[in-house]
Amino acid sequence: MSAESNPLDPAKRRSRRKPRGRRSKALLVAAWVAAGIVVLGGTGLGYVYFKLNGNIKSVDINQALGTDRPTNVDNGSEDILVLGSDTRSGANKKLGGGTDDGSARSDTAMIVHVYEGHQKASVVSVPRDTLVDRPRCADAKGVTHDAASGVMFNSAYTTGGAACAVKTVESLTGLRMDHYIEVDFAGFQKLVDELGGVEITTTKDIKDSDSHLNLKAGTHRLNGKQALGLVRTRHGVGDGSDLGRIQLQQAFIKALVDQIKDVGVLTNPKRLFDLADTATKAVTTDSDLGSVRSLTSFATGLKSISSANMTMITMPVEYDPANPNRVMVDKSRARSVWNALKADQPIPATATKGTAKGDAAGVVS
Repeated sequence: MSAESNPLDPAKRRSRRKPRGRRSKALLVAAWVAAGIVVLGGTGLGYVYFKLNGNIKSVDINQALGTDRPTNVDNGSEDILVLGSDTRSGANKKLGGGTDDGSARSDTAMIVHVYEGHQKASVVSVPRDTLVDRPRCADAKGVTHDAASGVMFNSAYTTGGAACAVKTVESLTGLRMDHYIEVDFAGFQKLVDELGGVEITTTKDIKDSDSHLNLKAGTHRLNGKQALGLVRTRHGVGDGSDLGRIQLQQAFIKALVDQIKDVGVLTNPKRLFDLADTATKAVTTDSDLGSVRSLTSFATGLKSISSANMTMITMPVEYDPANPNRVMVDKSRARSVWNALKADQPIPATATKGTAKGDAAGVVS
């Protein structure tokens, strides 16, 4: 078949991808920030502690899902599902655009595996456009939703919220999620601003009218609005797919994780409170992390992990030949990823060889 007639030809695929206009992209990168800076729990600061405690929203995932879940492997590791929801309500409507229809979507998802000893982690991004079989699940209000086959991954959150998203991930991976963290747009942008921005280097110009980002090649200190634009960008880089956007997000996260260690908030009580106040307002967690004390303990367990000790991949997928705007799980390679994480072992390099990438690697460093 010639390149001209091949539906999987990259150039052809770029032209066939339909722009998503002002559809917002979820920002789970802020979850790592939130975990890293919420350090006031247990300090006995009275009003401050209870103020921050009251900011945190939580969902009882364990009660919603019951006992029909993967075995909880007790080997010292932890698995955390981190989602970014793109609700159009409140401050998020202005940032995300689109219609406030009372619903939300999980446009970005990452499975964070923290290895025994909490010195290193593997992060697996799950593309929102992945076609999956969504299991029957109950939401946090006890309403049961029927199973569905061949639906987009992010439909799980739209259908049944956090509990259904966790159920779908556990069904997909065979891994039990120990924790759940969800982040919103407004909190992400404010956090980046309060951190003083994040420095990144682009190896080529990035211009995407949908995400309102226009960066020349070179080094930049991104403010919150620019950082939001970067992690939402898909049409200005690579093959124009969600996979390319994921590669930008992964590069941004590594820059963010390293810079969090150098913000010096402990010497400035007001800045520390402002950051913690913003972080706790930005996140929704599972009920086990639903207090400042619990979130602080969790964050303390992550503070030794630098970007050099983080392996970041996209779940092995391939483009759907019937619809180039969708991807399908590469089941054999994905299985090797889940088996490695279940055994608390490094992800084998062979797991991502030959899979769809997005062609945006190296654009941001």
